[in-house]
Amino acid sequence: MLKRALLILSLTIATSAGAQDLTCEAKATEKKLAGAAKTSFEKKCNKDMMVMKAQATCETTAGEKKLAGAAKTSFVKKCGQDAVATNAKTTCEASSAEKKLAGAAKTSFEKKCVRDATG
Repeated sequence: MLKRALLILSLTIATSAGAQDLTCEAKATEKKLAGAAKTSFEKKCNKDMMVMKAQATCETTAGEKKLAGAAKTSFVKKCGQDAVATNAKTTCEASSAEKKLAGAAKTSFEKKCVRDATG
């Protein structure tokens, strides 16, 4: 059940990534940010939105499982972290494929990409 919820969640997050980019980009433009400040703001904004969506989906799943108290809190936390990590890995793998990276360059790029997305 958790794997199914994570798959659904990661697909939902992946398909909404473009909308997140536009929303965060619009917010950065509204704040008149540019350069490194804009990049940093958009990165944090996108991560925060992804986490919020993951937690909302995990809360729903926890409700369906009739979890409460510490069990619910633990489930939602782990589910959200797993979903964000899964989505980051999928997105980073797609990026490395677009860049046609292979071997050590691909491994290094994906590792840094996932660390930046989740850390």
